Order: sequence, then C-alpha cells, then structure tokens
Amino acid sequence: MKYGVRNSLQATVTKVKKGDIMAQMDCKLEGPIELSSVLTCDSVADLNLKEGDKVMVLIKAIHVIPVKE
Repeated sequence: MKYGVRNSLQATVTKVKKGDIMAQMDCKLEGPIELSSVLTCDSVADLNLKEGDKVMVLIKAIHVIPVKE
C-alpha cells in the first residue's frame, strides 16, 4: 500500500490511554526518541493496538520549524 508520507519509522507501543471518544498512544523509537499520537478510540480498536505492539509510525507535518541555539 502506498502513502503520501515520506517519513515512516518503526516503533513499539508503550502505552494506550483511552477516553470516551479519543485515545493517546505513546511509542518508543530507536534511541532516546519517544512520541505520542492522538487518535479515535475506534481506530485503536480497529488496529487492536496494545502495549508492546510493533507499529510503523507515519509522520506528515504541515509546519516544520527549525530552531538553532
């Protein structure tokens, strides 16, 4: 399947926190990188997401802001 996303990374789900409608999925990538994604509870159920699952994270951002200190 093709996606219009150039950034795809392998990750491991570390936590799934469900609310009434929305859920937050935390995951860990290689190295010290962690990220979170907010999605519907229906999507969590459709994907059967749970802690320890290996997933591919697709990242598409409208704004990318570089910062140099």
